[in-house]
Amino acid sequence: MSLYESSIPTYRQVVGGMIGVLDKAIAHYGEKKLEEASLLHDRLYPDMFPFTRQVQSFCDHAAGSSLRLAGKEANLPARDETTLAGLRERCVKALAAVDSVSKADVDAHADKDIVFSMGVRQVTMRGRDYMMHFAFPNFYFHATTAYNILRHRGVVVGKRDFLGVVPGMPKA
Repeated sequence: MSLYESSIPTYRQVVGGMIGVLDKAIAHYGEKKLEEASLLHDRLYPDMFPFTRQVQSFCDHAAGSSLRLAGKEANLPARDETTLAGLRERCVKALAAVDSVSKADVDAHADKDIVFSMGVRQVTMRGRDYMMHFAFPNFYFHATTAYNILRHRGVVVGKRDFLGVVPGMPKA
């Protein structure tokens, strides 16, 4: 299985799932007339990022790693969302970035160096290692943490919502 086949379709699936999960959160907060700020600033533990940053990071790992692996500049948007709708739009933009890469470009970079910033330092990793051992684990960590904060806040979502549309699986 190529690097493209093992990453890009999964990003599409899970980012699509997050868009659906955010739709449910928007509906939940609207129906119950709850203050979105309480969710946006919520975190599972005091030293963890809040919900907003979890979604932003999830999107940035999907979009940024896809672009970098395709040999493109990963110019990610500012992290300035202040609403659930804004976070949903960030997911839509991340999905567009994922969709913008070609199989040939991603696969061509599997064994090439990928350079990215991690805080103030520059890190260089082989493309395959970058995707499978850095980008993917971070992507899932932030997606799962965001999902768990929503569940903790009472948004009615389940594992099928998190997974999005699974190829070959009938819709519920």
